Amino acid sequence: MTRTPLLLAGLMAAALSGIASAQTGAVTHEVQRDVNQQQRIENGLQSGALTTKEASSLEKQTAKVDRMEANAMKNGSVSPQEQARIQNAQNRVSQDIARDTHNGRIGNPDSASSQRTQADVQRNINQETRIRNGVQNGSLTNRETARLERGQAHVDRTEARAGRNGHVGAGEQRAIDRTENHASGGIYREKHNGRQRG
Repeated sequence: MTRTPLLLAGLMAAALSGIASAQTGAVTHEVQRDVNQQQRIENGLQSGALTTKEASSLEKQTAKVDRMEANAMKNGSVSPQEQARIQNAQNRVSQDIARDTHNGRIGNPDSASSQRTQADVQRNINQETRIRNGVQNGSLTNRETARLERGQAHVDRTEARAGRNGHVGAGEQRAIDRTENHASGGIYREKHNGRQRG
């Protein structure tokens, strides 16, 4: 009789481990896709295939995706329905990146505005990569990842507002830098607070 409860406990532990592993995979996939899309925006700016205004519009869309991810993860797990909604939103962003990079409009990658936007998008790539790495190595829980994605959404919105007129000025750049610094500090704190993914 004592074998049955032990066997059941072992099966439950295996099932929970499988669920946790699937959650980690789903979250890692979503954050990796954020990295990839930011990289595509960066490539478009560097090649001149994207204007500052187009990149700003794309950052506004990525802010919505980041908020969706944050809302989905805030309870510690992502349901299949939430995952499907996030993937649909990421697909729309991906299609818009493709459309904007092939619409014939030419940006000037050497302009001060484009250079500022490129630096901001590169920092987005770096910060999303840090989040992805924290999810993969277990130093970030889903709730922590949710808070960090909410911070990334704030960064993306700040970038979108700054470039919506097609120009990012030095003062706007300083405001973006402050927002990025705050988000970066949050990533460091969450990754080093001793909590581990269960």
